[in-house]
Amino acid sequence: MITASYHKYILNFKSPSGTSRGILRTKETWFIILKKDGKIGVGETGLFQGLSIDDVHDYEEKLKWACKNIILGLEKLLLKLVEFPSIQFGLEQAFLSLESKTSFELFPSEFTKGKQSISINGLVWMGNQQFMKNQIKEKIENGFSCIKMKIGAIDFNTEIELLKSIRKEFTKSEIELRVDANGAFEPKNALEKLKILSDLEIHSIEQPIRQGQIEEMANLCSKTSLPIALDEELIGVFSQDKKQQLIEIIKPQYIILKPSLIGGFSGSKKWIEIANKQSVGWWVTSALESNVGLNAIAQFTHTLQNKMPQGLGTGSLFTNNFESPLRVKNGTLHYHPTEKWNFNL
Repeated sequence: MITASYHKYILNFKSPSGTSRGILRTKETWFIILKKDGKIGVGETGLFQGLSIDDVHDYEEKLKWACKNIILGLEKLLLKLVEFPSIQFGLEQAFLSLESKTSFELFPSEFTKGKQSISINGLVWMGNQQFMKNQIKEKIENGFSCIKMKIGAIDFNTEIELLKSIRKEFTKSEIELRVDANGAFEPKNALEKLKILSDLEIHSIEQPIRQGQIEEMANLCSKTSLPIALDEELIGVFSQDKKQQLIEIIKPQYIILKPSLIGGFSGSKKWIEIANKQSVGWWVTSALESNVGLNAIAQFTHTLQNKMPQGLGTGSLFTNNFESPLRVKNGTLHYHPTEKWNFNL
């Protein structure tokens, strides 16, 4: 007999982290704990306030319902929780965790054996020019060959100067630069800004304009000289038909998969299937989960064998994260199986 419970946990940022939506100081997350025959299964439902489609007033009630009805089994629960992608993801993890030899090895592989690593990008948060410059310097010194910079919160010309300063020192073959606008540009001048960015040999831009502007985004993707990656655009698109329609209309160069926001492993696989058929590139990114969710995403990502740098470098952002075998070294994420987890709520 399986029993289930849920727990809320507040992650504290080491330093305030800036996005175009404002400054993040804390991140609320939740955990589902399953118990059966003395075994424990753990899953993180990485709710992202202000971004998740399931950031609704009755979220906790839905978690309570899922735990009460755990006897339904994973397949039926996933169907009934389509509009709660973060809970779907938490349940997928928890059931896999319950079945695994150790609670945190969900996808046994060369990665979890410590024999292979995952290439990741170094994330640079928004802030004043000096703050961003210091982060860039630190990422390069730490061996990252791919840097992702959040843009859209400070003056665009200042951001361009920062990017130019990197390009003066490093060619695109030495440092791959990605930018994430989080929907900060206006459709009327977005194309002009994309041209300025493309002159700096940027790899791609995530979500240049706000999600939901389908025609404008399709127009940008058809005319841009800088590859566009859809991010927030994928949130809240539930049916397979709607997913396919979105990709067919917009025709993006890339899509970005955040399992907590798009229905976990199963939701990610559905988007990948569509992207592959349409010759659209993709990579996987965490969405500020604790090391529990990050670990699940990393192990899943390794099974996909995508050689591009993935967005999995968020584990060191919090003061009260759980100790785990995950380590970042020279721009790659490693799993050290001999190191212990310290998961205490």
